[in-house]
Amino acid sequence: MTLRIGAEEEFHVLDVESGRLVPRARAVLDRLHRPGFTTELQQSVVEANSEVHDTLEELLADLARSRRLLDAAAASLGLAAVAAGTVPLARLSPGDVTAGRRYRHMVDEYRRVAYEQLICSAQVHVDVPDRDTAVRAMCLVAPWLPPLLALSASSPFWLGADTGYASWRTMLWQRWPTAGPPGCYADAAAYDAVLEELIRSGVIGDAGMMYHDVRPCAHQRTLELRICDACPRVETVVLVAGLFRALVQDACDRLARGEGGRCDGHHEWLRTAGWRAARSGLEGALVDPVTRRAAPAPEVLRGMAARLRPALEASGDWEAVHELLSRALACGSAAHRLRRAAEDEDLLASIDLMVAETRGATVPRAAAPARPVRTPRPSPIPGGAGT
Repeated sequence: MTLRIGAEEEFHVLDVESGRLVPRARAVLDRLHRPGFTTELQQSVVEANSEVHDTLEELLADLARSRRLLDAAAASLGLAAVAAGTVPLARLSPGDVTAGRRYRHMVDEYRRVAYEQLICSAQVHVDVPDRDTAVRAMCLVAPWLPPLLALSASSPFWLGADTGYASWRTMLWQRWPTAGPPGCYADAAAYDAVLEELIRSGVIGDAGMMYHDVRPCAHQRTLELRICDACPRVETVVLVAGLFRALVQDACDRLARGEGGRCDGHHEWLRTAGWRAARSGLEGALVDPVTRRAAPAPEVLRGMAARLRPALEASGDWEAVHELLSRALACGSAAHRLRRAAEDEDLLASIDLMVAETRGATVPRAAAPARPVRTPRPSPIPGGAGT
């Protein structure tokens, strides 16, 4: 049986003329008047939720439609919606947090970590038979999540400066107390006991703050991927979804065969593998989950796809994933494309590229839809573009 899939995408809201992040998500949502769109912690972020689908083609069409609707609503206000882990130009302000008791508590408790949550991710849900399977599958899929992060990496800039990382969003996200690789649990009861213990400690407020790279969904019978940056190109989200579904299918099959108890418990390398993926993206080495040694990113990802081919073929995804992966490796990570645009011109050129790719542009960057000419273009101030 093919496991169904769905996705959540987060989008930054930018002022079209200046390219700066603005806290106007509520205004955009008021123009949409549709289910599937909602707020996030920061008022500068809109979240879009897909329907549940059987095929990657259906998921692609759904996500593309949501992006068109969101773009039209934002454009009517002189704004743009951008799918990327971070955007180059932003300011930090405690006052830009979305109203609500839960969000207010997060700001009061986590302070600057919450203020700097100016990041966006793409999340994928895959159906599982039951919660026990979801919890036990986490340990089996976790080693293969850093390559998915590398595919999605789209956040080289932070507050006007090049961070040197492909995914600076990951570095910001890792500061939350429960972020990072999951542990291994015998069953759902063991996982839930740990979750309740963390809540009783007062460090986290609810189950939604279990921020592992992968987790069982609290309100659906799914396993949820959370490690990835938001992706400018919608095809990247679909590629990640296809690979993650295959990982989950493979894990479920192994558990059904009684192969779920082979974890060696040595997870120290998982966090370092995530760091490596965040640093390098597709342009450097990754930690190969099989050898646990450095290997070129294309080699690791092609090996991953080959390993998952039986699961990909079973779901009818092999040809689509093979083609999308070939394209992704040929084009390089979004972080690489954005950095190249900034080097060729300036940070605003990289923002133009983010906007164009989020809108679905496949033309070369120079031929992307033009905005009104800004004269002169300001030079961003490293460390504080909003000041």
